[in-house]
Amino acid sequence: MTDKRQKKFPDEVGSKERRKLRAEREPKISAGYGLGLFGVVGWSVAIPTLLGVMLGVWIDLRWPSPRSWVLMLLIGGLGLGCVNVWLWIERQRKKIIKERESEQPDDH
Repeated sequence: MTDKRQKKFPDEVGSKERRKLRAEREPKISAGYGLGLFGVVGWSVAIPTLLGVMLGVWIDLRWPSPRSWVLMLLIGGLGLGCVNVWLWIERQRKKIIKERESEQPDDH
C-alpha cells in the first residue's frame, strides 16, 4: 500500500464502523414504509394533475373555446407535480449528503 492509502485506511474503517453502529441504533425501515413513500410521490404528482383537469373542465364549461383547457391544465398540473417531487427528492438527497459529511473525521 502507498503511504497515502495507509493513512486513509483507518479513517475509512472508522467511518464504516460509525455508520454500522448508527444503523443498528436507528429503527428498521419496513417494506410498508417504502410502499408509503411511493404513495407520497404518486399523490404529489396526481393531486396537481387532477386539480388541473378539474379547473380545465370548469373553464371549458364556462367559456367554450377552440382550445382545450382540460388538456393544457392537465399537462401543467403534471409538470407542477413532477417539479414538486424533484424538489422533494433533492431535499432528501442533500439531507443524506449532509449526514454523511458529518460522519467524516477531520483530516489532521
